[in-house]
Formats: sequence, structure tokens, C-alpha cells
Amino acid sequence: MTQTREHRALLAVDIAHSAGRGDVALHRIREALSRALAESFELSDIDWHASLRDDLGDGMRITTPPGTPKTRLIHPLVHDLTARLRAHNRLAAPPARIRVRIALHAGDVCLGPRGQVTGRPLEVLARLLDAAPARAALARAPEAVTASLLVSQPFYDDTVHHGYPGIEPEAFRRVSLAEKEYAADAWLYLPGHEGVPPVPGPAGAPARAGSGEPKMINKASGNGVVYATQNGTQNIHHGRR
Repeated sequence: MTQTREHRALLAVDIAHSAGRGDVALHRIREALSRALAESFELSDIDWHASLRDDLGDGMRITTPPGTPKTRLIHPLVHDLTARLRAHNRLAAPPARIRVRIALHAGDVCLGPRGQVTGRPLEVLARLLDAAPARAALARAPEAVTASLLVSQPFYDDTVHHGYPGIEPEAFRRVSLAEKEYAADAWLYLPGHEGVPPVPGPAGAPARAGSGEPKMINKASGNGVVYATQNGTQNIHHGRR
């Protein structure tokens, strides 16, 4: 089987509190989310049909086409997607309303001949998508906030740090997380929320911004979130912005 290795930007989205709504409601919100994503990709000039999409049950993982400018995944894509979800929620009954967690990362992935995507960057993306700080921030945000966004440190360095038009670095909060074998700093953003997102510490105290580079560890750090800085280095090939 022939595989190629390419640098790609990656997006994952997961519907918050999807369990317990029943099959009919889940089908409708999955359909609404897929439609909103396709429209936001089109608005952002990213080819939806050329993107590789994997169904996550109550969400989706998307490998964007080669050469996709990573800044577009935040602006206008995330901003447009959250606006579409707000518009949907205004007219939807409570069981059909949608709030999501979004994760962004990029890295070298292996591409199979039938569109299969594998590689360590997908594992990092999954840990970001499931990270407790993003869950907690969205749960505490006003209902009008339809998404939490967590981006990896390398993605932040390429896209957010520079303050490109439509992207405000001061609206992102640095958080530390440990999910299974992954420990790293990442950056949290609540589109539509004024100021930086509030993130509680382990004892209810505000989380402090960490310092240091992300690192992969071989052993899980235990249950829950470790609010501690993880030092180390990670060499990542940066693609086109």
C-alpha cells in the first residue's frame, strides 16, 4: 500500500453534551453542524470537497487540502461557523441546539490511497479536542457562546501570535493540560466572549499562564488536568500559513 507524507492543517469538532438527546435529535444536529461547516469552508475559500473528512460520531475530523493557509481556519472559518451556530440556536428547540468544542493543529501526516489519514498529529488533535480546560470554559460560558477553540502551541505560533487581521492574540488564554500520554501548553479562545476565557484551577482558583514548550510524555499523568507547566521541546515542520 502506497502512502505519502504531507504537512496538513487539521481541524476537529465535537458536539458538547450530545449524549442522551436521542437518535432523532442527534441526527438533526449532526446534519446542521455538517451543513454549517461546509458553508464556513466555502466562505473561507477552503475546498470542502477536497478536504478529507472522518466521522467521529458526534463530531468530525477534517484534514484540509495541501497548502491551506492556517490563518483561515481561525478567521474567517471559526468566526463564521460560530455565527452560523448562534443563528441556528435562536430558532431551534433546546434538544436541537448546538455548542461545540473545536481543536486546531498541524503536522506531517501519512495519507493512504483511499484517503486514510494517520500519524501522531491526529493523536495530538484528539487530545486537544477532549481537553478539560476547553470543556470547562464552554460549560461556564454564556449560552450565546457556541464554541470553545483550543489550538496547539505550534499552531498558535504560526497563526495567532502575529495578530493577523481578524485574529486577536489578547483574546486567547494560555492553558496547560495533560491528556493521556500528551502534556503541553495550548491556547484557549471563546469566540463571541469578551476578554480572555476564564479557566478554573484545580481548587477553583484561576489558572495561571504557563511557560515552556510542549512535550510528549510516555506515561499518563493521572486522571483529570494537571495545571503545571510542562517543559521540553518539540520539533515540528511548519507549512504554509
